[in-house]
Amino acid sequence: MNDAFDIRGESHIEVHKFRAGAIIIATLLALVIQAAFPVHFSKAAILDLPLLVTIYFGLSRRNPSTGLLLGMVIGLLQDSLSGPTIPLGLYGIAKTIIGYLASSIGARLDTEHPAARFALTAAFFVGHQGLLVLTRRILLAQPEPWFNTRLFVAALVNAFVAVFLFLLLDRLRRN
Repeated sequence: MNDAFDIRGESHIEVHKFRAGAIIIATLLALVIQAAFPVHFSKAAILDLPLLVTIYFGLSRRNPSTGLLLGMVIGLLQDSLSGPTIPLGLYGIAKTIIGYLASSIGARLDTEHPAARFALTAAFFVGHQGLLVLTRRILLAQPEPWFNTRLFVAALVNAFVAVFLFLLLDRLRRN
C-alpha cells in the first residue's frame, strides 16, 4: 500500500544520502546561474534557484539542523553575490527559516510525489517572499508591497521549475 507507514502507524520516511560534493556543487551551480542569468535574460529574475536548492535538500535530508545551516549558508552566499542593493543577511534570514521549515516538514511527510513538491514549493516561495518583505519593513524600515499578482505568478513558475529540478537532483542520491 503505502511504504511510508506500517501497521502500527509509525512513520518510516527515508532520509536520503547524497554523493560526495553533490550539495556543494548544486548550491554553487544554483548561485552562479542565479547571478548570471538575469543579466542576460531579464525574465529569469523571477526564478530563485538558491531557494529551490534549499527546499530540495531540506525536504530530502529531513534534519532541521542541517536544513537550517544549509539555508543560512546559501542565503548568505546569495547576499554576498547580490551587490550593494541587497543588505547582507536579508536572504540569509529568510532562507534559514525556510530551510528549517522544509526539513521539519520533510521529516513528517513523504514529499516524493510531484504534486506535493509543487504545492510545498509554492507555499515556501510565498513564505520566503513574505519573510523578505517583513524583514525589509521591520528591520530596514523600507516600504515594500506585501502580496501582488507578480508574487502569485512567480510562485507558480518556481514551483513548476522545482518539480523538474527536483527530479534532476534526485539523480544525485546514493543508493
